[in-house]
Amino acid sequence: MRNIDKKSLENAYRLFNSNDIAKIEQGTTKGLQQIHHYLFDKLFDFAGEIRTKNISKGSFRFANSLYLKEILVKIEQMPENSFEEIISKYVEMNIAHPFMEGNGRAMRIWLDMILKNRLKKVVNWQFVDKDLYLQAMERSPINDLEIRTLLHANLTDEIDNREIIFKGIEQSYYYEGYKKEDDE
Repeated sequence: MRNIDKKSLENAYRLFNSNDIAKIEQGTTKGLQQIHHYLFDKLFDFAGEIRTKNISKGSFRFANSLYLKEILVKIEQMPENSFEEIISKYVEMNIAHPFMEGNGRAMRIWLDMILKNRLKKVVNWQFVDKDLYLQAMERSPINDLEIRTLLHANLTDEIDNREIIFKGIEQSYYYEGYKKEDDE
């Protein structure tokens, strides 16, 4: 694991261990920025900053930076009254991809905060297969049924179970290609 990833993972653990997570706004762009800043402070110059450059992954271009702030306002206004609405909001935020790097790790924590607040559930990420998740997210801009089905099958009401939270954080980093040294 690269040093930057190790430090960021430590920051993610600290976010929960310190209960600083309780100070984060839920379901807002500001809250997502707070999470991103917490994870990547002193690691990226742009920690918590909305990007001003265009980015892409493979052949997919994320939201144009010229319109990003307006797009984020619209996403923030999306309803969060049901699992389906929350996942729609999550998918739209993924399409926006507001940061230069670290979007997935920050957004999965953001998603769980919304689910916990609105539905008293979180995703038990340790049981969400990496390949199935990444494929479903890749297809989600066209149809979010696949990601909704995958995540819904792995919801738990054990919202304060530290093992589920920390295994979920580790899985989130694994999705991005990072492994702990003892796994390599």
